Amino acid sequence: MTLTYDPAELEVRRNPFPVYRQLQDDDPVHWSESLRSWVLTRYDDVRQVAMSEVMSPDRLRPFYAQLKGERRETLAEVMRYLSLWMVFRDPPEHTRLRRLVGAAFTPRSIEALAEPVGRVVDHLLDALPKNQPVDWAQQVAMPLPAYVILDLLGIPHQSYADLKAWSDELRAFIGSSRADPDRYHRARHGATQLAGFFREVIAARRATPGEDFVSRMIAARDEQGSLSEDELVATCMLVLFAGHETTTHLLGNSANALLDHPDQLQRLRDNPALINPAVEEFLRYDGPSNAITRVVSADHEIGGKWLRSGDRVFAMVNAANRDPRRFDNPQGLDIARQPNRHLTFGFGLHFCLGAPLARLEAQRCFAGLIQRFGKIERAAGETEWIDSLAMRGLSRLPVRLA
Repeated sequence: MTLTYDPAELEVRRNPFPVYRQLQDDDPVHWSESLRSWVLTRYDDVRQVAMSEVMSPDRLRPFYAQLKGERRETLAEVMRYLSLWMVFRDPPEHTRLRRLVGAAFTPRSIEALAEPVGRVVDHLLDALPKNQPVDWAQQVAMPLPAYVILDLLGIPHQSYADLKAWSDELRAFIGSSRADPDRYHRARHGATQLAGFFREVIAARRATPGEDFVSRMIAARDEQGSLSEDELVATCMLVLFAGHETTTHLLGNSANALLDHPDQLQRLRDNPALINPAVEEFLRYDGPSNAITRVVSADHEIGGKWLRSGDRVFAMVNAANRDPRRFDNPQGLDIARQPNRHLTFGFGLHFCLGAPLARLEAQRCFAGLIQRFGKIERAAGETEWIDSLAMRGLSRLPVRLA
């Protein structure tokens, strides 16, 4: 029987971990015919991909270069901005962009969000009815990080619905596991709308600077100067997309993990001081970043397989985070796990700048949840997972709180 990995399969989308375990044991450097890509699942290999100088994150420009005709024209506006996202750039472009963004995304700016995060958590949890079914994904996990990012950007919460819809259109292009031609048109619409929105915001901040992230980005300088207008727009799009999308899935997956492990939920109730290691364990156990995507830039060998220049690689972070070669009882949830060197936020040059904010949001959210509600259980209805290869998250999670 040939071992295959196809993330578009419904059962794999719901629970990819049995396939990941098989791949780790039998074919850790796996060529997937359905993806036409390499799939790596062991911790050391995934970490190597994240650090490697011969694995490029610049996967969109080669893809775009081979397009012709209508598809190329359709994606022109998308590529105008996504090609400037630092997560898709190699040094030295990545180094410059990260330095400028890092100057605006400081520990102090994250600390300043502690109070707004607390307010958003209180607002959303206070609105949840007791003893009635609620959708944790739609009513908490999605709006919470979006509202926080809007606070960071200095944008009113009333813009949430439009920005979320446009961001979702981009997600279908960036992370979907399905070859859906219509996603290109949706991505163009989302990119165009987001770019227009942020150009207006940038113009307003140039006229009247504030303490928000956009104003700090406009003011950021290094020896090479400041960010161009397109770079500012692209960075705002990236911060909105990455800042709410991944944390949304962290909050959804974490709640789902606690529902599957009532003993760990009770353990957290009994010892709320475990909230910080608990969030690290949520990140490891079923994290929001399912895969790191790279393109091979020089022929080299991994695990006895030759990867050729131009090959695409999916380094499966969620598989690595359950590798028994690295973690004891990897399939179990242990909210006091120490050490816990998961790879969810990446490693090396591309380590996630927003990691402290995501941690803060999850810590405040679940601390507030167990404080308010003495009973947390599943409600009737299906738990639904998004169709994505790069990300892993829920679109629906029915719960009942009391």
